Amino acid sequence: MQLSPSTVKMLKRFRSIRRGYYSCLLFFALLGLSMCAELLINSRALVVKYEGKLFFPTYSAMIPGRTFDLDYDYETNYRDLARKFKDEHSNHFVLLPIIPYNPFENDLREGFSPPEAPSWERKHFLGTDASGRDILARLVYGFRISIAFSLILLLINYIIGIAIGSAMGYFGGWFDLLFQRLIEIWSHLPFLYVIMIIASVVKPSLFSLVGIMVFFGWMGMTWQMRTATYKEKEREYISAAKALGASSFRVIFTHILPNTVSMIITFVPFSISSGIVTLSMLDYLGFGLPAPTPSWGELLRQGTANLNAHWISFSVVTAMVVVLTMVTFIGEAVREAFDPRKFSTYE
Repeated sequence: MQLSPSTVKMLKRFRSIRRGYYSCLLFFALLGLSMCAELLINSRALVVKYEGKLFFPTYSAMIPGRTFDLDYDYETNYRDLARKFKDEHSNHFVLLPIIPYNPFENDLREGFSPPEAPSWERKHFLGTDASGRDILARLVYGFRISIAFSLILLLINYIIGIAIGSAMGYFGGWFDLLFQRLIEIWSHLPFLYVIMIIASVVKPSLFSLVGIMVFFGWMGMTWQMRTATYKEKEREYISAAKALGASSFRVIFTHILPNTVSMIITFVPFSISSGIVTLSMLDYLGFGLPAPTPSWGELLRQGTANLNAHWISFSVVTAMVVVLTMVTFIGEAVREAFDPRKFSTYE
């Protein structure tokens, strides 16, 4: 598919904004790594060779210890298995991930109480939290959950907001007036109190939190699309489309929407950033995802409760600052590339 000259020009402009372009590359690299986090951070081995057979435990069903001549029927401890093969000097081998811990695993040692400081020897590169779980593992898996939450929330909010906003701007009249009053009432509902009430009645989950956030979050894009549609519907090409007999649906989705896509795209990075912050805030307050789900907000709460374990707060705050800064740079670059302003320059 060949891109239009205007799209090529916008992409070249985006690439010329260096901090936004490189932030975008780094962000998608981190996103890709988080999508295959099981290959990098996991308590299951990548490959086990035993008695001439190859096992791939990472994406397979649970393999009991007796499969490898261990005296238990629950899931194999692959770190112990690797040490066993090493001590026996056998031809068997275990290939472990770089960080051989999963985000739910409590790695407790006799004589030591968590949280434990970072240790390269034990491969807890950022230490453990108050329950003995690896912080780096929880950061990476928490990042994946935050991004999934943000993208699902963004998609649903944009579908609802674009549909209702376009209809408000195009049809106007009583339909527009009705939704204006509805949005004004809706926007004054106490968001945090609703979350607290729902969290006390039902167990929160990723999709229930998305549903609550959509309940309050669709209004922002609705206002933007309403304004953009009001502006576009007065242009000559819309009058020409109506004169040719185009239906209202065709006018909105074939003519108006493609000409407002630059405005929609500029809000995407900031919506992702808002989703990450919102989920972290809810988890920090205790109204977010249930334990032991990996969460940046939950880690931050642990950090403030264990100030002597400074590595917890430092790790999660650094991760949040880096990710949110990258998303902000990407948002600036996208806004400059798709909606250039004469006196704005970014390097």
